[in-house]
Amino acid sequence: MSLLIGLDIGTTSVKAGVFEPSGRQLAGAVEEYRIDHPAPDRAEIDAETYWDATAVAVRRVLGSAGVDAARVVAIAVSSQGETVVPVDANGRALGSAIIWLDNRALAEARELAERFGDATVYDRTGVPSVTPTWSACKLLWWRRHEPGLFARASRFLLVEDLLLHRLSGRFVTEGGVQSTSLLYDIRGNTWWDAMLEAVGIGPERLPEIVRPGAVVGTLSAAAARELGLPGRVRVVAGGMDQGAGAVGVGNIGDGVVSESTGGALTLQASVDQPGGDPTRQTPVYVHSAADRYLYCPVCPTGGMALTWFRDQFGAEEVAQAARDGAVGSAYDALTALAAGVPPGAEGLTMLPHLMGAFSPEYEPQASGVFFGFTLHHGKPHFVRAVLEAVAFMLRRNLELLTEAGAQAFEIRSHGGGSRSALWNQIKADACGLPVVTLEGGDAAVRGDAMIAGVAAGVFPDLAAASIAMVTIKDRYEPDPAARAAYDEAYGRYVRLFDTLRPLFATGGRAAGS
Repeated sequence: MSLLIGLDIGTTSVKAGVFEPSGRQLAGAVEEYRIDHPAPDRAEIDAETYWDATAVAVRRVLGSAGVDAARVVAIAVSSQGETVVPVDANGRALGSAIIWLDNRALAEARELAERFGDATVYDRTGVPSVTPTWSACKLLWWRRHEPGLFARASRFLLVEDLLLHRLSGRFVTEGGVQSTSLLYDIRGNTWWDAMLEAVGIGPERLPEIVRPGAVVGTLSAAAARELGLPGRVRVVAGGMDQGAGAVGVGNIGDGVVSESTGGALTLQASVDQPGGDPTRQTPVYVHSAADRYLYCPVCPTGGMALTWFRDQFGAEEVAQAARDGAVGSAYDALTALAAGVPPGAEGLTMLPHLMGAFSPEYEPQASGVFFGFTLHHGKPHFVRAVLEAVAFMLRRNLELLTEAGAQAFEIRSHGGGSRSALWNQIKADACGLPVVTLEGGDAAVRGDAMIAGVAAGVFPDLAAASIAMVTIKDRYEPDPAARAAYDEAYGRYVRLFDTLRPLFATGGRAAGS
């Protein structure tokens, strides 16, 4: 029986999985890495880390019991978007990757916003507002502040592009991962020449564009040796992690909304055209499913807010987890504390915007806030407030999707946060919708394996792959008794942001100062 490998390169880790076409995952591996923050508005990583971690993860899954590397027929790659790597003609990084979380290019974002205007940007790219996150802003920052590096770079790659080159030797990209670069015309499936001119590059300094799901080649001899795979293995462009994750939970047609609480919080709704939202508020991506698009609101700190709390205030839980030999149990211990706190955290409200606010607020200078705590509140309340804050971000973006014509009747949840039964129930109660989780591990990795299976001819299409490989695990129904408390707490959350927005917009200074 053929085997399929899914590979997703995320913000803080590489995830790999080996699957049978039945959907059974034979092995999985996660290789974590740390982001460097040399300044409050900066986020970088040594770009070689992505390949190093990938090689380790793939070798680990191939070394698992029951996995025969000779049976692998295809490997598909998805990744985070926006993160940019300058490379030489051989594809070797010339400097650190600027990660999507990085906000250094604020002045450049404002310049591009003034030059093009939000309406034009949205119609061309599907991006509602120009922020420092988008790749074009980072390129312009390099051109202004590191002109030597900018001039030496043969190409500028996103993370998926970098991995596809390391695997196949080809410089290729696809519309899914490029959807939030500001460089890509989402309607024409081509580069946006006016934006390329604005940042000072030509198309020859970017990869060749292919369709999501395309076979870009077979493993190079060097990659095959390093990974321990046959050279005949097909290399497939899986798309942005959001598209691959949507595929991995069966979100490939109308009427399905999924959400991922990983480092970020993202939502996905499959649609058949990029221009369906007349308000131009809903981000639109190219889907990893053929001839489909995704409404895809993004919030940069989702699960990362809980990770931050664990790292700063959860030393006791982390130490106990280390003694028990179970790193993830630190999160379990923290959420167990939160389970004893009633809905609404007894008046404690968090804004989880630790790296700025995206959809639907689009305020890059927003920051995190705890509001309303008293001597009564303790660690359990603060954990509960973090969990509820992410649920409120989810609810606010579901309202945005409804206004754009993508009504949600249930939420298919994936990402690390979906492993928490309490968090799933909080989301169901706060949003008033059932939350469904799926069997198996990371959805993007499973989605990549499904995409690889279609590319290799194992499945005729993604609909068949979904029937074979996607299975519902649990369903969390909203508790009507919690509705009033969450409506009140959600209203408080929205009012708090709206009240503080003028202060965020001035960088924390009082208006007029």
